[in-house]
Amino acid sequence: MTEKWEQGTEAVEIDEIDRKIIKELNRNGRISYTDLAKEIGLSRVAVQARVSALMDAGVIERFTAVINPEKIGIGVSAFFNVEVEPKHLHDVADQLAEEPYVTSLYHMTGPSKLHMHGLFRNNAEMEYFMREKLYVLPGITGVDCQLLINRYKSRMGMRL
Repeated sequence: MTEKWEQGTEAVEIDEIDRKIIKELNRNGRISYTDLAKEIGLSRVAVQARVSALMDAGVIERFTAVINPEKIGIGVSAFFNVEVEPKHLHDVADQLAEEPYVTSLYHMTGPSKLHMHGLFRNNAEMEYFMREKLYVLPGITGVDCQLLINRYKSRMGMRL
């Protein structure tokens, strides 16, 4: 595992034009450079250069489609707090990060706690994941699972 602190974590200065570009891309990630340029008031070439610069600097990480899990038969959304012995934390995190069921994984403050979100077709699939993929990892000392009832808001972009 590469250490996160070794990677560039310096803040990137963005101006008001960059903020407008990001806001429009958050609203519609498929907008053409031509239409984006009209919204911002710059040339297509200037907007394209700014988007490229934001991507190169790591401000924009990627463009992706946001899928509604329920529409494709994924009915169980679960959040897990996984307590791990400190000496096993990075190995467990690396293994869980490779699991296709896991959609997000964070190291949180507390007693070597990983916070994880997973999506499953049904409870049986979630139970299989827990029994065959999660509980068998060395160093896990506790798992707390909470099922999502209703999603009111999800971070698809961020406030600038």
